[in-house]
Amino acid sequence: MKSLPHVDEVFEKVDYSAAELSGEEFECCTFRDCDFSESNLSESLFTDCRMIDCNLTMVIVGQAGLRNVAFVNCKVVGVDFSNCLPFLFTVSFEKCRLDYSHFIKNRLKKTIFTECTIRDADFTEADLTGASFGKCDLSNTLFSRTNLSHADFRTSLNYSINLETNTVKKAKFSLSGVAGLLSQYDLVLE
Repeated sequence: MKSLPHVDEVFEKVDYSAAELSGEEFECCTFRDCDFSESNLSESLFTDCRMIDCNLTMVIVGQAGLRNVAFVNCKVVGVDFSNCLPFLFTVSFEKCRLDYSHFIKNRLKKTIFTECTIRDADFTEADLTGASFGKCDLSNTLFSRTNLSHADFRTSLNYSINLETNTVKKAKFSLSGVAGLLSQYDLVLE
């Protein structure tokens, strides 16, 4: 029997680590300082929710719906967002750690990433049209066949983007970040 949806609830300091939460529904809920590490959120639906100071390391999100979910100061390491439901998938990240996470083929138009570490992540074939990477560390993050049109990287660091295999029309970069656009040419810039 399916449980009733959780609406307008606040969850604080709840330990969901390694828990089975698949099929749950949350609408307009706030999760503060909760531990979801290695939990199973498959087929769950989160709509208009906020995750604040939460640990979502290695959480399983197969066929989960994330619709207008804001992550603030969260640890979201090793999460495969490419397994989420694509319909109405909208997320934002502020001061989060997104290392080793996957966004393969995700539609992330106008998604905002602010002051995040996004190291060793994968955005292969994602649509990041109009996305903003404000003050993000993108060390070893993979962009391959990715649509970066109108994306803003002006304040980000350590990115390496191949101009020949990605769409970068009208994308914004700082002059100091040009080296990250030319790395595939093995040039010496001084």
